[in-house]
Amino acid sequence: MSARTVFSPYSRLFAVPGSVAFSLAGWVGRLPAPMLGLGAVLLVSQETGSYGLAGAVSGALALSYGVAGPQWARAMDRRGQGPVLRLAMVVFALSGVAFVAAVVGGAPRWSWFVLAAAVGGSSPNIGSLVRARWAAVLDRAGRQTAFAFEAVADEVVFVVGPPLVTLLATLLAPPVGFLTGVVLGAVGGLWLAALRDTDPPPHPVAGPSTARWWAVLTPTLLVVTVTYLAVGTVFGAIDVVVAGFAEAEGAPALSGVALAVFAAGSLLAGLVYGLARLPGTLATRFVATAVAFGLAAQLLWGVGSLAVLVGVGFLAGLTIAPVLVSGTSLVESRTAPGLLTESLAWTISGLTLGVTVGSAVAGAAVDAWGAETAFAVPAVAAAFVALLGLGGAALVADRPAPAGLVDDRTTG
Repeated sequence: MSARTVFSPYSRLFAVPGSVAFSLAGWVGRLPAPMLGLGAVLLVSQETGSYGLAGAVSGALALSYGVAGPQWARAMDRRGQGPVLRLAMVVFALSGVAFVAAVVGGAPRWSWFVLAAAVGGSSPNIGSLVRARWAAVLDRAGRQTAFAFEAVADEVVFVVGPPLVTLLATLLAPPVGFLTGVVLGAVGGLWLAALRDTDPPPHPVAGPSTARWWAVLTPTLLVVTVTYLAVGTVFGAIDVVVAGFAEAEGAPALSGVALAVFAAGSLLAGLVYGLARLPGTLATRFVATAVAFGLAAQLLWGVGSLAVLVGVGFLAGLTIAPVLVSGTSLVESRTAPGLLTESLAWTISGLTLGVTVGSAVAGAAVDAWGAETAFAVPAVAAAFVALLGLGGAALVADRPAPAGLVDDRTTG
């Protein structure tokens, strides 16, 4: 079997008119995801010497991002992505510059939290916007491949972003890393906003807003979002602990490389997952991948050197993309028309709210226990991923799709 045959499902995706442009624009727009959180940690820790404060500021950015993301998505479902995204990107760029100026200029520390929250709050989740575009132009058979490709695109971002922001922050100056993320995010977001031909049609709301809330917050969405909160806690904790561990080992510039290894494992797994035709329902796959993620991350208990961290990171990374793709696919399969962007944004909010918790707890743990012992934080959070997946299995199993959608049990 030739490579062309193996990867033909991916090549068919980009035969869709406009798909190359919106996927590339979305990839650029997602670069701030790993750059701003880690960039804030590097910037604030350099200015203050405290990883606890750095993690808290980074967590404030992630918290506001998680809260605001579904609100932006709701507005885009109603009015279209383009006009709302343009407004958001202007605010995002201005608040990002203001945050750096406040930290470097020695402004009161409460203002750092306010401006970090403004940066996160003006950042729509670009990944959910791209996935909504794929869902609008593909049938269900193509969506698993598209969502797997987007998970790979996410991981490429996390391969490129951490080393880039670390090198810029350590070799040039800490503000350069953060500001580069802001510029790339604004460019990608404005580019995506300009691609009107693939913008999903808006769905103005006719009924009361309370009815819409109940339509969005399905049992499936709640289980996936809460499980993703624990996944995000792992991500947030890893960012802070790895940065602290690399510094303790005398190689702070290698923190980005170590984080990229996690993403490299996930990238490989995502490519394979998108091509595989797996048995069982989407619900079964979600539970199985959540358990695999939780078990693999227990390897973090054994990290004692950067070499061991790289090996553990790659193995643990192999479980990241599958749990993210399976959860996204499950939510998409059970979401009514006009609610998809918002529903996907809620899952990303679960991740980012978890990042808030993970960053804050891990920062305090590094300050109190040292970085090596603080690997307990992501390891314990990962165990909760497995428990939440198993505990929510009954809620996500055998649920019929909304009217007009195909039940996931028919898709294999």
